[in-house]
Order: sequence, then structure tokens, then C-alpha cells
Amino acid sequence: MRAELRETLRLAGPLAATNLLQMLVHAIDVIFIARLGDKPLAASSLGIAIFGLTLWGMTALATACAPLIAAELGRRDHAVREVRRSVRMALWISVALGLLGMAIGFSGEALLLASGQDPEIAAMSGQFLAILSWAMIPMIAASVMRTFVAALGKPGYATWITVLAVGVNLVGNWALVFGNLGLPALGLEGSALSSLLTSIAMILAYGVVIRLDRKLRRYRVLGRWWRPEWQRLREILRIGTPISLTVLAEAGLFSLAALLMGRIGEAELAAHTVALNVAALAFQVPFGINQAATIRVGYHFGAGDRAAIGRAGWSAIALSVGFMATTALAMLLVPTVILRLYLDPEAPQNAVLVGLAVQYMVVAAAFQLFDGAQAVAAGALRGLQDTTMPLAIALFGYWAVGFTTAIGLGFYTPLEGLGVWIGLAIGLVVVAVLLTWRWHRREALRLLPKQR
Repeated sequence: MRAELRETLRLAGPLAATNLLQMLVHAIDVIFIARLGDKPLAASSLGIAIFGLTLWGMTALATACAPLIAAELGRRDHAVREVRRSVRMALWISVALGLLGMAIGFSGEALLLASGQDPEIAAMSGQFLAILSWAMIPMIAASVMRTFVAALGKPGYATWITVLAVGVNLVGNWALVFGNLGLPALGLEGSALSSLLTSIAMILAYGVVIRLDRKLRRYRVLGRWWRPEWQRLREILRIGTPISLTVLAEAGLFSLAALLMGRIGEAELAAHTVALNVAALAFQVPFGINQAATIRVGYHFGAGDRAAIGRAGWSAIALSVGFMATTALAMLLVPTVILRLYLDPEAPQNAVLVGLAVQYMVVAAAFQLFDGAQAVAAGALRGLQDTTMPLAIALFGYWAVGFTTAIGLGFYTPLEGLGVWIGLAIGLVVVAVLLTWRWHRREALRLLPKQR
């Protein structure tokens, strides 16, 4: 177990750092756009809501190659051809999904108008998305490359490439939003263009790394890129479609929660945004452990080692829950210190917002352990290529239980915003319990391979 825990940490550490740095990449956009005024910031927020939800769902499908790659590496030491097939078909899927995502992005203004948004804000957001949508293909493809290098035991490359992305986006926003380095001041569109350039820099960086690293180069992942592998393509779609829908179910719940909070009041929505950002920041570490669990469990799944499968899954779950216990204590003991990262807690104009945010963070602290458990249990089950039933669990827990509870407590009791957060917490608890139970019962449910 100690050896498995070390291997999980070796993978999860760089992946979690990469996830945190990726949040910093997006935070840079917000920092620069906020200086343009309230309307550009609102337009970018709406655009990112459409773009981000689309990107998350499609990335989850394309990176479903992870358990397949890990299983092939577990079956044999020299699985060059099989790994190459998985990566090649995942890149094919990246292009196809990217084109679909671009079509959604180009329709952004129409979608926002249909949802009742202000026409001026919708028009600005549409122009922002018209540029940003071109980044869809390189962003999804870069995620596939990150999955490949991590599965091959080189997750540190992903961290350093994301550091590069932070630098490129910082310079790009500085130059293009306000017109530095002799470039025109493009405002909101400049930030979108900076994101596009950052995505291109990332995919090129992965290409350079794979070319220069001897271990990665021998897989020749772009060799015969035109050649179809229909069986492998179907396998990725079979595993990845439920994963994508699961991601959309969870992300959609939290996105819709913002709309519920907006109907309750502006202060509630602002407090919700801050508290949810804190929770999302903490979640990036379990998300990295989730990715590591998929690879480690998938490797042992391919090797047919049932005992090692159990060690990989339980050590990752323990690691995630242990970390989230720390973040839960921080939210309970020093909430105002955390909030200081976003605003001045002592300012009189922030009194109502801070009071509400502290309440929501207490609920967030309560569901931290369950959030960590459900994320990694889902990742471990993906390593077993079990994705359909986890989707059903997510739909039931997040929507049948969580969403209905959030509406009931938020709009039909005096709890209001706090009731919405309690509903979110109950949904997470249900999903965590059911996914962990399924992982515990993996042998009885015949999810394990034949013992070698």
C-alpha cells in the first residue's frame, strides 16, 4: 500500500499542480477584463460559461483514452502500437468535437438572447466567443497529450507546459487588451485572442516535448495519423460518452445553481460566486488524484492484478479525503482569511456578502470529504472502464436529489441561498456514497478482470 501511495502521489502531484495552474490561466483573463468595466466582465463571464461547459464535456470524452492506454501498458511492457492507436483516435475525436464546439461558440449570441440576456451584453459576448471558439480544438488536443504523457509516467511535463501557458497568457493579455508592445488595444477581443495564442503554444509545446523525450518519441503518436482504427474509436466513445455526460451533469448543476442564486438576490449570487470559487480551487487536488487513480487502476486492470487494483483505488481515495479534511478545517477555522484573497472582509460595503459567503463555506466544508471521495471513486471506476452506471448515479444524485432539494430549500423555506447550498451538499453526499459503495462491491458486481 505504501508503494502504491508513492506511485499515486508521483502522478497526482504534478497533475494537481497543472490543474491549479490552469485555473491561474483563466484567472489572468478575469483580472485584465475586469479593468475594462462591468459590461465587458459580464460579457466574458457569459461567454466563458458557454465555452467552459462545452470544453469540459468534450475534453472528458476525448481523454477517455486514459484507461485504455493504462490498461495496454499494464498488459505488456511494449504496447507501442496499441497506445499509439488510442492517442491517434483520441486526437481524431478532439478535432471532431472541437468543430462541434466551435459551432456552439459561434452561436453564442443567439443562445444568450434566447436565454433572455441583455442584447448589448449578448452581442459583446458573441464577438468574444467568435474568437475564443477557435481555441476549442487545440485545447481538447492538448488535454489528450497531457493524458498521454501522464500515462507514460511523465506528468511533470504537463505542469511545466501549463507554467508556459500562464506566461504566454499574461503577456498576451497585457499586450492585446490594452495595446502594449506596439499592438492595437483590442479590449475584450484581445483577451480572447490571447487565450487562442495560449492554446496554440500549449499544443506546440507538447509536440516539442514528445519529440525530444526518447521514451515518448518511440510511440510516434502522430505516425500515420490519417489511418482509422474504428474499433479503438468505438471503445473511446463507449467509455467516454458516459464520462462526458457525468461531467456535464455535475458542472451543469453548479452552473444552474448560480441562476437560482441570481433569482434570490444579487448579494446571494456574489457570495455564491466567491464561495464556489474557493471550493473549486480546493477541488483541483482531488481532480488530479482522480486522474492518477484512473491511470493506476487502469494499469493494474490491464495486468489482471486484482489486489493491486484495490490498493490503487483505496490509497487514492484515502489521499483525496485526507487532503479535503485539511481544506474543510481551513474553511471552518479561518474563512475570512480565505475570503481576503477575493475582497476586503472589513469593508462595510462587503458586510452582507461576507456574512453570506461564510455561511456557504460552512456547508462547503461539510461536503469537502464527500466531494473528494466521489471524485476519486469515479476515477477509480473509470480505470475499470466502468462508466455507464456512474453516469446513472450522477444523474440521480445531482439532479433527482440535489437539484430538487436546492429548489425546495432555496425557494420554499426561509433558508434561501443557504438552502441551495444544502441541496448541493446533499447531492454530493448521495453520489459519493453510491460511487464508493460501487467501488467497494467491484468484485461482486463483476467489474474486475480475470486474475492472471
